[in-house]
Formats: sequence, structure tokens, C-alpha cells
Amino acid sequence: MRAKRVVISGGGTGGHVYPALAVGKKLREKDPGLRLTFIGSHRSVEKKIMDRTGAHFIQLKIEGLKGRGLRSLVTLALLPFAFLKSLAILVRLRPDLVIGVGGYSSGPVVLAAALMRIPTLILEQNLHPGYTNRLLVRWAQKAVVAFKDSLPFFKGKGVFLGNPVRDEFYALRPKPRTSELTLLVFGGSQGSHVLNQAMTAALPLLKAEKGSLRIFHQTGKADYEWVRASYIHHGFDEAVISPYFFDMWRFFEKADLVISRAGATTIAELIASQKASILIPFAQASENHQAKNAGELESINGAEVILEKGLNPARLAEKIVFYIKHKERITDMEKNLAALRTDRPAERIADLCFELMDARAVGGSPWSRKLTGS
Repeated sequence: MRAKRVVISGGGTGGHVYPALAVGKKLREKDPGLRLTFIGSHRSVEKKIMDRTGAHFIQLKIEGLKGRGLRSLVTLALLPFAFLKSLAILVRLRPDLVIGVGGYSSGPVVLAAALMRIPTLILEQNLHPGYTNRLLVRWAQKAVVAFKDSLPFFKGKGVFLGNPVRDEFYALRPKPRTSELTLLVFGGSQGSHVLNQAMTAALPLLKAEKGSLRIFHQTGKADYEWVRASYIHHGFDEAVISPYFFDMWRFFEKADLVISRAGATTIAELIASQKASILIPFAQASENHQAKNAGELESINGAEVILEKGLNPARLAEKIVFYIKHKERITDMEKNLAALRTDRPAERIADLCFELMDARAVGGSPWSRKLTGS
């Protein structure tokens, strides 16, 4: 019997790669013989993550269109080549299902699959669908959403199953409150210059509380050296500073409070691990989706949000000192996040994938069947 074959496409940031890996892991657990291929962008961070997992990974030379000004002309010129390469890959692999996890590199692959009449599934991680997924929904059989309020965007194709994250985030032990406040600071897979500047500028204002603070800070590659030097210069020698934390769940488990951007995967990881946070949405995010994501957590008092225009070192230091002195507020936020936690999203998405593949195998129309969770 021919082994099932699945292609998972999408990328541009680690926030797209990790949901892809989470779904891929569940597919393999349910069918160890399944042949799995990931297709992503040519960014180095994706390749590093994939290399660590030993995944079969193909890079596609393509960039995003939204918000890039004149550079979008280069992207437009690359699109036909990316589409042709996607067709060639799918002809060679002959997958039974193509999954788009968002990001610009999912577009050509999902479109090519639709042209070849291969069943397609898209995952929408944001509250308001991204540009790529809004274009792809007409060709997809189903769209898995992370928030119930996203369902109307998908015109009957939406299935609310949650955002898949790595199992480790669901298995984290609660962090006991102590006299020390442990902070985890990060700005996504590539780091955040704005967040790095604000945090390092806040350090002189936190010196009086240094004995009550423990800090882990993921900087991104570009800012690592000067951020590390800033911590040392201000006397925070024991802070753990790194360009990238590959085993991020280990740092979530150690942290009382997370200070971060509000990308969809970060939001999902905060919900899964029930971690309190101060969220600083990326102001230039396409269609302000990070602020909308963060607003969902803030609306249930599961996080505090500071918009970039209101971010300054004094305010950030003030918030950190507040949580040093009011740790009960952290515990309250953790409890409130339970309202947004979904049950086994990666596993349920994998079940839906097999239903789509089985429907095709028996010659039925996979998008007309009654599917789990629809």
C-alpha cells in the first residue's frame, strides 16, 4: 500500500515554522509511515530550526508583498518562478494533502496544489486572517482557525480547532511564586530592536530591584552583542542573553512574566502554558494583526498591552516594578488564560488531515463531507 504523503508549506518567521512542526509531529505519531515534506522561505532561521529536527525541508525563494514598498516589485517578479518551482515539487512528491500554515511561502504551494486538484487545508493563526490566507481561502477545502471570532471570514469553510503549538507548552509545570521575579524577554525569532532598546534603557531604572530580578532575554542575531554589553554595563551580569532560545518552553517554565511581541504563535504559546505577559505589538505588522491578537488576551485580563507609541523605558520599568510587588496579579492572569485554552489542537488538526486524505482515497469529494469540528 502506498504511504500517505503530506506537504506542509509556509514560513517567513519561526511563528509559522513551529505550528507546522507541531502538526507534522502529530501526523507522524498517527501514521509513522507517512512521508512528510516542509516547504518554507529561504530565511536562515527557518533552515536552522528545521535542521535541528531532521525534517525534510525545501526552501522557496520568495518574500512578502504587504508593506514592502518598491521592494514588492522584486517579490512580484519572483512569484512566477516560485509558482513553477512549487508545481515541480508537487509533481515530484505527489502528495495526498497540502497544508498552508500561513506566511508568504504558503501561497504558491497551495495554489499549485489547487491547480493539481490536491486537497488543501490552511491554518489561520491570527484573529483577523492574513493577506495570504484571504487570497487562498477560495481554493482551500477547509481553514482551521485559532479564534472563534475568525470563523465568519472563511464563509463556511472555517473549523475552530485552535492554534497548534509544541506539546511541551501544554505540559509546563506552574511556576511557584517566590520573592524573585523571573522575566522572559523576546521579540520573535528575529528579535525586536524596539523591545531590545526599551528593555536595555530600562535597566538603570531597575537597579534598586536588581536583587529581586532574574532575566532571560532573546535578542535576535543583529542586536545580540550590544544588548549583552548593556546588561553587563548596568550590572545585570547574571542575566541570560542569547540570540535565540531553541527550547523556548524551558524558559517559559522558568518565567513568572513574559515581555514580548504579540505574534500569533507567541499568543498561542502563552495561552497553552497559561503564562502572564506584557505584550508590545509590532506597530508595522500587516493590518495591525498583532494588536488585535494581543487585545484578545487583554480583554479577559490575561495580559497587559503596551502599544509601541506608548512604550518608553520609564513605563516599562514601572510595570516590571509593579509586578515585583504584586505577584498576585500574575497568578490572576494565569488563571484567566484558561478561558482561551483549546484542547489538543495539533492532534485534532491531524485528525482532520486524515479525514481529507481518506475522503480523496475513496473517490469522494473531501470538501463536501461532514468533517470533524465543522
